[in-house]
Amino acid sequence: MMGDWDYIVVGAGSAGCVLANRLSADPKTRVLLLEAGPRDRNPWLHIPVGYYRTMLSPLSWGYDTEPEPALGNRRIHWPRGKVLGGSSAINGLVYMRGQPADYDHWRQLGNVGWAWDDVLPYFIKSEDQERGASDLHGIGGPLHVSDIRDRREICEAFIAAAREVGLPFNDDFNGPTQEGVGYFQTTARNGLRCSSAAGYLKPIRGRANLKIETGALATALTFDGTRATGVRYKQGDRAATATARGEIVLCGGTVNSPQLLQLSGIGPADVLRRAGIDVHHDLRGVGRDLQDHLQIRSIYRLNRPISVNDDVNNLLRRLWIGLDYLFRRRGPLTFSAGHACLFAKVMSESKTPDLQFHFIPFSADKPGAGLHPWSGVTASVCQLRPESRGEITIRSPDPREHPRIVANYLSTEYDRRVLIEGLKLARRISGAPSFAKYVEAEIEPGSDRTDDAALLEHIRQRGTTIFHPTSTCRMGRDEGAVVDDRLRVRGLQGVRIADCSIMPTLVSGNTNAPAIMIGEKCADMMRIDAQA
Repeated sequence: MMGDWDYIVVGAGSAGCVLANRLSADPKTRVLLLEAGPRDRNPWLHIPVGYYRTMLSPLSWGYDTEPEPALGNRRIHWPRGKVLGGSSAINGLVYMRGQPADYDHWRQLGNVGWAWDDVLPYFIKSEDQERGASDLHGIGGPLHVSDIRDRREICEAFIAAAREVGLPFNDDFNGPTQEGVGYFQTTARNGLRCSSAAGYLKPIRGRANLKIETGALATALTFDGTRATGVRYKQGDRAATATARGEIVLCGGTVNSPQLLQLSGIGPADVLRRAGIDVHHDLRGVGRDLQDHLQIRSIYRLNRPISVNDDVNNLLRRLWIGLDYLFRRRGPLTFSAGHACLFAKVMSESKTPDLQFHFIPFSADKPGAGLHPWSGVTASVCQLRPESRGEITIRSPDPREHPRIVANYLSTEYDRRVLIEGLKLARRISGAPSFAKYVEAEIEPGSDRTDDAALLEHIRQRGTTIFHPTSTCRMGRDEGAVVDDRLRVRGLQGVRIADCSIMPTLVSGNTNAPAIMIGEKCADMMRIDAQA
């Protein structure tokens, strides 16, 4: 397995595992998969609610943004997966594709082959849908998609209250329409998480033509002129170079893919020179156009002990949680980062939902923190299509130094307006009869915050990421684009990018399912191009 490779995939995350699987399906093709993190042996990576532990562990890169001016100069913590499976191994398990209009917009921007009708077959191909096959869903794919088993009383109350304020019930947010309220589907089956490593990599690890290197930190690409020829990487104290006679695919994600390009001398010349990197190819869009979903949470204290807080804070009920999972694969240990879901339009000009709610039957001061000692629940609101854009830039030639991340949250009036209206909608739902009868107090934002200025101040004080960064290696035809519509880096040969960094605009929903779709589509394009 030494020597030249047909394909080198850098990053074994949501898309990288897909590419390793699909490219190595041809036994004549030799594939190397490089992953900076370890193998996915930690048991919390496979228990669904384990994200609450792993997102703040060494299995995450643990990035932080620069102080965000519109968020009170707070640094926002960005967990990103550093393990086989990448962020799909530590995320909240939500399976959400986004709206067809998102992808039609990508096509309208000039990206041939990325309209909804073009990408839908790849969503279907990836999916093993518990409900069975349909025009919009697939069976037999590597990615298990299942319904939430435990439908708690307070979640039913939230759904009923949303219907009381005029939202329709929606049984499938990846179905014909997205608007409405209902339950999430998750990337899990039989009480176990289905990360991209579990779904795509585990079944094919024994292929003789696939080599998986963990603990392998990519440090730079090598070039012969404008053609990428290999990848330099470190495993502990050992430095190595893998060479490719075919193509290299960067799947490091929205942070690591632009970082690796910049470390290789590919990016804005001024950024590279400041960091002490020789300019190999001045490509100004690398690291630019960053987008992310900002979330703001409404937290309610309940007047009866029916939240997960009450289960965890009671010794006998906590014991039952463990037994319930051990023997039935049910209960709070199977919970995702969203239980009930809501998509709604709050702006008059919006033709499709502009807000998403993640309702969870527990509460804490922040994601990953200990649960409150009282009965509490959370309704998290995020704006689906923010206007604000930021950037990611390296600080030095050291690949171990975290890059500078500027999300630039709330930099436009429109973004501020949407989230204010989102908090108002949350308050209308919490005041509807089916939910209000359970509420003892609104803890956040707090009933004393009544006008728009007070709500905006709360957003500035408490807003945080919902972990969906995209667009730092944006696809397009303009001078600011990094990849073309076949995901080839502009001005270079032999290197593509396949992860959320290529999104021209952020999708209207969670990003794991789209990342897997991007991996599927990239693998197909590479196969077709190799035959041309």
